Amino acid sequence: MTYRFDTITGTLDRGVLFATIGSPPCNVMSVQMMSDLTELGQRISADDSVRVLVLQSQDPEFFIAHFDTPVVIQKSIEGLPKRARELSPLQAMCAMLRDNPKPSLVKIGGRAGGGGSELASSCDMRFGVRGKTVINQMEVPLGLLPGASGSQNLPRLMGRGRALEVILGGNDLDAETAERWGYLNRIFDTVNEMDSFVEALAFRIAKWPPHAVALAKESVGNIDLPWRQGLLEEQLLAAHAVRDPATKRLLRKFMELGAHTRDGEARMGTLLLKVAEALAAESGMKNKGDIP
Repeated sequence: MTYRFDTITGTLDRGVLFATIGSPPCNVMSVQMMSDLTELGQRISADDSVRVLVLQSQDPEFFIAHFDTPVVIQKSIEGLPKRARELSPLQAMCAMLRDNPKPSLVKIGGRAGGGGSELASSCDMRFGVRGKTVINQMEVPLGLLPGASGSQNLPRLMGRGRALEVILGGNDLDAETAERWGYLNRIFDTVNEMDSFVEALAFRIAKWPPHAVALAKESVGNIDLPWRQGLLEEQLLAAHAVRDPATKRLLRKFMELGAHTRDGEARMGTLLLKVAEALAAESGMKNKGDIP
């Protein structure tokens, strides 16, 4: 499947799709970019060759600046608004990535503002760089509201008070504060360090069984349910996971390579990689007819 759009170019490498956003002069989120991002989410959801999405920008100074201002100016304001039954196109774009079975990692090496920040906050993990990453929600100072999921995402990431400081203050949020407040997973001293870490993490996740990754994402997404209801959903999703044919093969290989031994348990992170790589190698040999 080809991942090339007017504003996004995708490169697939070992199950990780690196989607690079490029829309000069400063990556303003146009209607075309919104459409491209929505289609990107739809395609990766159905593409088994994509296991992880990494969103990044071609522009070192801007991830996505904000939504296209002239489009908002031209928006009809006649009559009173009615409560909608469906998400807006901007909200649907963000929801497409938030609810996607494929995990999404975002590299924010520059400025993410307005709808760009809302898109990033809808993804699963965000990473930044000291002295370069800047977050800004400029809507309220302009008479608007964060209308692409920001008013819902930010309180969930950083708490009500801090979210209101960001939304009502309209001020730049630096990388250090964004990490401390929970918006960014991690920050790095250089862009190269961020790139290396995110790529290593993405390739690592891409080695795990897709069914388990998708079910884990779904279960974590149930955090907004009442606690007991969330536990019941967790129980159901865990039951689906253990029934997948791949799970028993993984567990047997886990035991074979050192689980339940002092040495194996002491190097769990490495052991898990060895399990995935061993089964992948065996599968490749079987596909070639080398194993009966």
